[in-house]
Amino acid sequence: MSDSDKNRPDTDNYLQLFLNEKPLIDTRAPVEFGRGAFPSAVNLPLMTDDERTAVGTCYKEQGQQAAIDLGHQLVYGDTKAQRVAAWSEFARQHPQGYLYCFRGGLRSQICQQWLREAGVDYPRVIGGYKAMRQFLLTELNKLCQQAPFIILAGHTGAAKTELLTHVAQAVDLEGHANHRGSAFGKRPDGQPSQIDFENAVIIDMIRKHHSLPDKSIVLEDESRLIGRCSLPPELRAAMAKAPVILLESSLEERVEHSWENYIVRKSDEWRAHLHITDAKSGTELNTTDQAFACFVDDLQDSLWRIRKRLGGERYAQIRAMMDEAIDAHRRGDPGQHRGWIRSLLQDYYDPMYHWQWQQHDARVMFRGNRQAVLDFLSQ
Repeated sequence: MSDSDKNRPDTDNYLQLFLNEKPLIDTRAPVEFGRGAFPSAVNLPLMTDDERTAVGTCYKEQGQQAAIDLGHQLVYGDTKAQRVAAWSEFARQHPQGYLYCFRGGLRSQICQQWLREAGVDYPRVIGGYKAMRQFLLTELNKLCQQAPFIILAGHTGAAKTELLTHVAQAVDLEGHANHRGSAFGKRPDGQPSQIDFENAVIIDMIRKHHSLPDKSIVLEDESRLIGRCSLPPELRAAMAKAPVILLESSLEERVEHSWENYIVRKSDEWRAHLHITDAKSGTELNTTDQAFACFVDDLQDSLWRIRKRLGGERYAQIRAMMDEAIDAHRRGDPGQHRGWIRSLLQDYYDPMYHWQWQQHDARVMFRGNRQAVLDFLSQ
């Protein structure tokens, strides 16, 4: 760590921490980190979950000093040295970072002191996780009340999410939720915790608003839930009042995009997710059959979850088409999936879309194809 990086003060400037993506050491226990943290944070805990539980019980029964003494008994010697070494290595790799605990209190102070004793001056975040989280919730309220929004809507399969990757002021809600948004949108590697999702979305919105203050934040039209991640109520309310751009796309374009997304990419994702290397030999194990079985279960389960809305007869028809396509796919021809995708778009998603936007037509400020929408948003 250079002299210019030493002796940086502790900070409560949460805005600059998030705008500048400052690297963060989260010293809370893993269970706390798992409930929610920040995108730039790495969990290097002072105590394990079991150690934290023991110290917490001691605190309740015998008071603070007894809990502190127990903590020092649990984290000492080689255990202490390993944890200080991990913090020191992070500090060397990220000299502009900070450390924090839950309230910016005893745990982060102990970490900071032990680092200092090891020759590393590293600042902490005053108020810790709790204060940073409250800052984000306050900023979300401000943005929802004051910042302009534009909602990008369109038929299922119109490639709205892909279009937003070319819009500087866009916030990708589905990307932050690690889900493609529809009933078939599940991804093999799962979703973040609700708090992780909220934190990532709010931080992204803050950055977009500060970098492009004269531009509206652009969001894709979403229901309340993206998979199991729920949009914050304040954001959902602001989106429901915002002007709308409708992205127009032909049925065949939407079939092709949906096939690419939910068949080609998803089957590739399952193969990558189940990629296994033998620990002894270092050779890659063949998981092709297992990955295909998981991909098939994923498709069939997704269709099953919307069976009531489809109705029994329509569900049976589409399921039969899907099963035939799966057999063809197993033989090397994934193209047959386009048949049930087309039927599902025409008979299920399109009627829902038309009903919804008949109710909200007054909010539509522009409609057009992909290039027209991009040109409009760039103005």
